[in-house]
Amino acid sequence: MKETRPKLLIVEDDTGLQRQLRWAYEDYDVVVAGDRASALDMVRLEEPAVVTLDLGLPPDPDGVSEGFATLEAILALKPDTKVIVASGHGARDSALKAIADGAWDFYAKPIDIDALGLIVARAFHVHALEAENRRLAERQEGETALGGMITASPEMLKVTRTIERVAGADVSVMLLGASGTGKELLARGLHDASPRARGAFVAINCAAIPDTLLESELFGHEKGAFTGAVKTTEGKIEQAQGGTLFLDEVGDIPLPLQVKLLRFLQERVIERIGGRKPIPVDTRIVCATHQDVDAMVADGRFREDLYYRLAEIVVRIPSLAERSGDAGLLARHFLKKYAKSMNPGVTGLSAEARTAIDAWSWPGNVRELENRMKRAVIMAEGKLVTAADLDLPGNAEEMPLNLRAARETADRKAIRHALARAEGNISNTAKLLGVSRPTLYDLLKSYDLHA
Repeated sequence: MKETRPKLLIVEDDTGLQRQLRWAYEDYDVVVAGDRASALDMVRLEEPAVVTLDLGLPPDPDGVSEGFATLEAILALKPDTKVIVASGHGARDSALKAIADGAWDFYAKPIDIDALGLIVARAFHVHALEAENRRLAERQEGETALGGMITASPEMLKVTRTIERVAGADVSVMLLGASGTGKELLARGLHDASPRARGAFVAINCAAIPDTLLESELFGHEKGAFTGAVKTTEGKIEQAQGGTLFLDEVGDIPLPLQVKLLRFLQERVIERIGGRKPIPVDTRIVCATHQDVDAMVADGRFREDLYYRLAEIVVRIPSLAERSGDAGLLARHFLKKYAKSMNPGVTGLSAEARTAIDAWSWPGNVRELENRMKRAVIMAEGKLVTAADLDLPGNAEEMPLNLRAARETADRKAIRHALARAEGNISNTAKLLGVSRPTLYDLLKSYDLHA
């Protein structure tokens, strides 16, 4: 079987140099183009990982305009391409502009074949590493844990493994965690992994229903039991016969109703409101709360005997801030989910946005993250979601390389600020900074700043 070699595209209008470069790169599958149109044809056809691009292309062989147009077009077609540009025209300015426009590296003519060979080899190596990282990320994002939970954090994977182990045992499970941590998702996952999966999964939020109606919602009522009871209605417990009933925010159940729920858990029978006949029901209870149940028991707000019936297995769910790496993983998931229908032009997160996501404490957990990502996708004006789109602080600073770099950053900031206040006047800027004019000139030159 023939070995597949990495593809290298050489964009060069000098035929002699084309031959020389082709000969120098015998370790690669080399394709050649002499102008922008043929270069783009080759990018579409061959999908090269690395491109060497002479900026002096026809019809502007003595300038760089056509070369920069080709660079822009290549990156628009295939953004992951490593483009190495070459120019003999104003090499420094061209290099700065090329890198700013997305080129991976730059070299000046006349060409040193050995030096260029090292740059090309490094470009292929980095491209391969980035491609592997993307594959791993896509594989990771494509994998879901219990109940469709998207996670890669050891903290949450430990929780899902615990729930998978208890799913087969017919015991009551209490999920403890803050709002927005995915309690209902995990409860549904427990149901799906249990022998009751063919039965119904019924969820009720006890905090969202007034106390006067909650008993009827849970236990049902007979026709004529109260004003407006025009027909007999099954409660949620009966509806979950053979399946699972999820009681969210179980800490909000009033004490009188706790007694009736305890009787069901002990005897596995219920009585509807207005009814006198006990009805056997085979329903598994999974409950959840964000409250401190131990404190509620101690204060007499939650029955201790009911707590032990509901909490045969207790699973504590970590907050999003405690799930290492999951905020970024979920952000990418929600971006793909909402961009598809709301703003297809959005393709990813900016570096600033990723830093802001990692730095934020996410008090609203996954629900907050999803809401922010949905808003950001709608608000984004470019291809990348920014920290401003997420309405998150975008000034999270990375640790500087060393003390000298930190001082240089601070100096630059102070000089720019003083220049702005002094409206570019060097004497007044020097006074504001408390330095002499010669010192300020030296600093401006050293940091490549302009008044």
